[in-house]
Amino acid sequence: MRIVFTGGGTGGHVNPALNIASAVREIRPDAEISFIGTKRGIESTLVPKAGYAIDFVEVQGFRRSFSFKAIRQNCRAAYYAVESVHAAKKILRERKPDAVVGTGGYVSWPTVRAAAKLGIPCLIHEQNTYPGVTTRRLAKEASVICTSFEGSETYFTPAEQRKLILTGNPIHVDRITREEARRRLGLSEEEPYLLSFGGSMGAKRVNELCFDLMERFSVPRGIRHDHAIGRVEFSAFSALARQNGLDKKANLQLAEYFYDMPYRQAAADVIICRAGAMTLAELSVRGKAAIFIPSPHVAEDHQYKNARLLADAGAGMVFREEELTPELLCDTVEELLLNPNKRRRIEESIKKFAMPDSADRIAAEVVQLAEQGTAAP
Repeated sequence: MRIVFTGGGTGGHVNPALNIASAVREIRPDAEISFIGTKRGIESTLVPKAGYAIDFVEVQGFRRSFSFKAIRQNCRAAYYAVESVHAAKKILRERKPDAVVGTGGYVSWPTVRAAAKLGIPCLIHEQNTYPGVTTRRLAKEASVICTSFEGSETYFTPAEQRKLILTGNPIHVDRITREEARRRLGLSEEEPYLLSFGGSMGAKRVNELCFDLMERFSVPRGIRHDHAIGRVEFSAFSALARQNGLDKKANLQLAEYFYDMPYRQAAADVIICRAGAMTLAELSVRGKAAIFIPSPHVAEDHQYKNARLLADAGAGMVFREEELTPELLCDTVEELLLNPNKRRRIEESIKKFAMPDSADRIAAEVVQLAEQGTAAP
């Protein structure tokens, strides 16, 4: 059995594919798995580290602007939109997959499109409540469409809806308990613990708000507060921490990235974070009270739509960047940390969104599709 995965640009598209691939291997250890991505995307690093072969095509997105620079980029994007399909076809003819799996990002478009033209069965997975452009464009081509949230079906045509399967987001599910995580981090059972992060690359506004929160609340109250700054802003905010003496505070831990994030999430009482689909899936499985600050820089405002769905069900609190003041964040954190009953209600509500077997369910669909399919000519 041969399966080609495609998805890239960000970890939010690559990690679901890697998790599904791992689950496929659990079902079919003999499966030959490879990826198609771009050299510029994070998949060029993550996929080889996971032990899979990867082929590359050249593709880029369109810009919604009429500036000269945007027009020039859109001309290149239009060229690659055609050429990348031909390049993907060539790779697929060489790999001869029995099925192709797309998890989003620009690179999914040419690969799934090429597979459909070659008669290869395709499964696509949408991580967000509101389907992205790639998913909507490929829905007609796909044999199976896996969605992550109830309500997403309204964005598909009746013919496409017949292909839908609600599976959730395929995260790596660990069995870390709160007690185990707290022992590892040196926390007592009763000690309040606050965790904040803006994603692996970081987010300037989240960093600003959390640094202010440390000075207003975490330091004066002696609250254990760990914050991941992210790669892009790490140098600038590390310097700011030294300038303000935050790097010397025993109750604070600042890092570019926490490689033991599952333990920190499991131990946390309150989490401040963006609202990417995979983060929401992880917090749902762990049953964590969170304050979501969605990124305003994502397509179709999908992070806010993700978080809004949870907040409307009492499963979290969501604030847009422009409305969240340092004072409001401080008051909200204080309320959640000091009101265990409210925190528990949020924890119980967010658990209702958990689908811990998502990767296994999608993998079963992939294997079934591959068994029914035929290799590319």
